[in-house]
Amino acid sequence: MGIKQCTKAVNDGLAEQAYLANGVAPDIAEPFRKLCEKCGIPLKMVASKKELGSLCGIDVDASVAVILKQE
Repeated sequence: MGIKQCTKAVNDGLAEQAYLANGVAPDIAEPFRKLCEKCGIPLKMVASKKELGSLCGIDVDASVAVILKQE
């Protein structure tokens, strides 16, 4: 979770799936969306930051998250 960690995971080829919450500021959402597209990482939208945080098992909002590839 977190834009820095998720961006690094996508750039390093470690992510297999990415998630982006609706309502994230365009200056965060658009570069992340374009990076996922460029790297061929499927990106799914989640209804809200609160829902994405809950899906990640944390008690705070999350803007982006990725699932890492299994080794």
